[in-house]
Amino acid sequence: MNRSLDEVYMNEALLEAKKAGEAGEVPIGAIIVLDGEIIARAYNLRETEQSSIAHAEVLAINEACKKLGTWRLEGAELYVTLEPCPMCAGAIMLSRIKRVVYGAADPKGGCAGTFMNLLQDERFNHQSEVVTGVLKEECSSLLSQFFRELRERKKQQKKLRKSQEVNN
Repeated sequence: MNRSLDEVYMNEALLEAKKAGEAGEVPIGAIIVLDGEIIARAYNLRETEQSSIAHAEVLAINEACKKLGTWRLEGAELYVTLEPCPMCAGAIMLSRIKRVVYGAADPKGGCAGTFMNLLQDERFNHQSEVVTGVLKEECSSLLSQFFRELRERKKQQKKLRKSQEVNN
């Protein structure tokens, strides 16, 4: 696929990621495209739903399956702002997504080539084409800013607790 079209779709995933950030979630967004049409959109909802499986990719896959009335997403492309984790890579394989495009790499848990590559392991019965680094800077920056602000909030809360302890 054309790199500029990948950027158009990744911008749509970034819009989803920004919604997650606004909701206090880690800003990760995903979309699924089939035949040039966005058929599913999602963003992280782990904190909101208090569910370890409410990752953007899993939610988007679930939405796409419901929309199409099948668990097989053959021919579909998934765009996600952060490299899929092991769980999401498994869901991608099992749903038979043809192509995965991600922005930021995840050196601690990325399973589309950085930490390990479950999506292209020929021991599985399905492999996905993987395209990396699309709008990498924008995706990485969104995550870095979120975690920087989170650390600052925690630091301020700790200061507040200490000052309350001193005053009591």
